[in-house]
Amino acid sequence: MWTVAALYRFVELTDLAKLQAEIKAACLDNDICGTLLIAPEGINGTIAGIGQKLDNIVALLDRVAGVKSGELKYSSSTGKPFLRMKVRVKKEIITMAAPEANPTKIVGTYVKPEDWNALIADPDVTVLDTRNDYETAVGIFKGAIDPNIQKFTDFKDFVAKELTPEKNKKIAMFCTGGIRCEKASAYMLAHGFEEVYHLHGGILKYLETIPADQSMWDGECFVFDRRVAVGQGLAEGCHDICYGCRFPLKPGDKDTAEYEEGVSCPRCHSSLTKHKIEALRMRHAQFKRDEIPQA
Repeated sequence: MWTVAALYRFVELTDLAKLQAEIKAACLDNDICGTLLIAPEGINGTIAGIGQKLDNIVALLDRVAGVKSGELKYSSSTGKPFLRMKVRVKKEIITMAAPEANPTKIVGTYVKPEDWNALIADPDVTVLDTRNDYETAVGIFKGAIDPNIQKFTDFKDFVAKELTPEKNKKIAMFCTGGIRCEKASAYMLAHGFEEVYHLHGGILKYLETIPADQSMWDGECFVFDRRVAVGQGLAEGCHDICYGCRFPLKPGDKDTAEYEEGVSCPRCHSSLTKHKIEALRMRHAQFKRDEIPQA
């Protein structure tokens, strides 16, 4: 059984090239897989390992970036959830391209999962998902606004077009693990929104904490590994991924004529060119032949 650690922390980091080399070497020595992003504003990523080996890396990350003081959540996977280990240096650990959004200086009000239901049930609160469209398609809080964005940088345009501090006096935001809504809260405060809340620990912490009979979550939660989605109690979900469009597949999608394993689904079948279809078929056949899981 693999243990998966999803983590992030906004903290000032320096000498990133040296830090990258140290983390990468330690991860390889401990057979860790996954992806970590490091930037001047902090660290973000999801990694997986077995037993003490994962503990070794978490201890290292806590020493160099204080991840235990940030967000650190564990779940499990029956199989190896990532193919390889990557440590990347980036300009931002979650790209928004908005310098004014700096969670190390200003951030919204954290809301514990136990208090979240009462907050979003308030009719005066605008409940806002900060995730991308392929994530919201898998699940969302009941009554929440889906911004229908394809990437996080589009969130700024959505706010400019659809929200105003005068009309939306109370904002409650959520995302997978907390990082996007934390940065989004800093952005909105910088743009005049005064009462901004966000779910502490994100959807994952909510699903881990809140009993199913009290949950206001509808569906599953998309995750960025081979499990695709998790449900109540962070149990592995029932979704898969289409390798034609990288969109999540619901169980019923596989029963349609448009679905072809490793190639297409009802969402993308009509838009794929013959060249693209043949390329995907060749890729899928190679993976099957070599028995390598698709990434």
